[in-house]
Amino acid sequence: MHIKKNDSIVVISGKEKGKRGRVLSVSPSKESLIIEKINMIKRHMKPSRKHAQGGIIEKESSIHMSNVMMICPKCAKPTRIGNTSLQGGKKVRVCKKCREVMDQ
Repeated sequence: MHIKKNDSIVVISGKEKGKRGRVLSVSPSKESLIIEKINMIKRHMKPSRKHAQGGIIEKESSIHMSNVMMICPKCAKPTRIGNTSLQGGKKVRVCKKCREVMDQ
């Protein structure tokens, strides 16, 4: 998985195309992400301890990782991600457009 939690992304296909957001969670087994304020669904909930009132609740649904592209923090453009090793042997993610290291 090239995309991690708290990365900023842009949706490149589907009904939410063009929207930007921050990754809330990643599911590597399903290859899907949950992104803040993207792909909102309505869920009918019974009253419970978590939702005392119950009713219709809006929440984020997952989106497949092939439908999103990461935004480089340096050049602020949607980009593909490459991997490279630093001199100490640590693997880091690299922007394919500006060749800057994305991981601190």
